[in-house]
Amino acid sequence: MRIRIISAVVALAILIPLIWLGGYPFAIGMGLLSILAYKEIIDLKKSHKPFPRIVQCLGLISLLYIVIGDYGSVSIDYSKIFLPIILLLIPTIFYKKDRYLTNDALFLLGSVYLIGFLFNILIILRSVNLSVLIYLLVVTILTDTFAYAIGCLIGKHKMAPKISPKKSWEGAIAGFIGGSIVGSIVYTNFVGTLNFKVVLVTIILSIVGQLGDLFYSKIKRENGIKDFSNIMPGHGGILDRVDSLTFVVFTYMLLLSFI
Repeated sequence: MRIRIISAVVALAILIPLIWLGGYPFAIGMGLLSILAYKEIIDLKKSHKPFPRIVQCLGLISLLYIVIGDYGSVSIDYSKIFLPIILLLIPTIFYKKDRYLTNDALFLLGSVYLIGFLFNILIILRSVNLSVLIYLLVVTILTDTFAYAIGCLIGKHKMAPKISPKKSWEGAIAGFIGGSIVGSIVYTNFVGTLNFKVVLVTIILSIVGQLGDLFYSKIKRENGIKDFSNIMPGHGGILDRVDSLTFVVFTYMLLLSFI
């Protein structure tokens, strides 16, 4: 627990100033985090065969193009979708036998999209409205915190034992309630007027965040690993920290016009 706390404090000491500063420091920070997350995907042993070095480089180029390729823009350029398709799928034609298969290429493409668009949208949100970014972070963090704490205290009924044995329904319900209540309070005080739509969206974000956590847990289970890496002792890797946030951010963007 001590290592977990120290690791969290160090991470917050780095991230809070970056979030506060915004601009280029935040964009560069997100770019670096995306590279670390990409490395964790590359290092998976069972989801894909080892990628050729050239393909790894093409994946990295695609990733950074999505994350910071149009820094300063608040819209998503279609080229961010098309360039990775060209760079990562066409090379399968030129590799012999099973060196770089189409299913491996599609896995890499999907991973680049997941990681790239997450960090790109975080940059956009920070440049447009810091309060919204804080709101999404609060919903995600408080949902995880309540779920973990209550799950450890009174969790008895397993939620998905084959995917994540430690997660319980008691913890999930506590996370959903705590994250939704605190998230709604934060929205009211920092973002805008609280209404039924906002409460409903906050509830959906809290639930989807936990499902995102389970999705990444399933990837780890399929690869026989506990964490994606050990870059944050006691917490795991970058993907272990942004698993819920990924789905919270994507879902918020989908529901943005509804609020």
